Amino acid sequence: VQLQASGGGLVQAGGYLRLSCAASGRAFSGYATGWFRQVPGKEREFVAYITWSGNSTYYADSVKGRFTASRDNAKSTVYLQMNSLKPEDTAVYYCGARYGTTIGYNSPRMYNYWGQGTLVTVSS
Repeated sequence: VQLQASGGGLVQAGGYLRLSCAASGRAFSGYATGWFRQVPGKEREFVAYITWSGNSTYYADSVKGRFTASRDNAKSTVYLQMNSLKPEDTAVYYCGARYGTTIGYNSPRMYNYWGQGTLVTVSS
């Protein structure tokens, strides 16, 4: 599975962005997707997770109520709608894919495939 993240950019605090994670290559069926973010000098941080069906989503406390993960399996694409952005949301955002279980969904070590990352910058 190859993942391509896009949609990052520069936005003012309080604004919004929608990130996309497009999958290609082998069949994406059955793969759940996680969104993580990382700033220089820090570990990759869990942001959101969505199951293959899209019926279940999980969020970090820091983004709960502001970010929404969704997916369109017909397009093999997962989205992260980010509203009410804050300067502390500034990071490189990555999407990761894993097959099956939700165990360890918030750990980057549990993902098999990663996109290249897209930079989100929120100005104050």
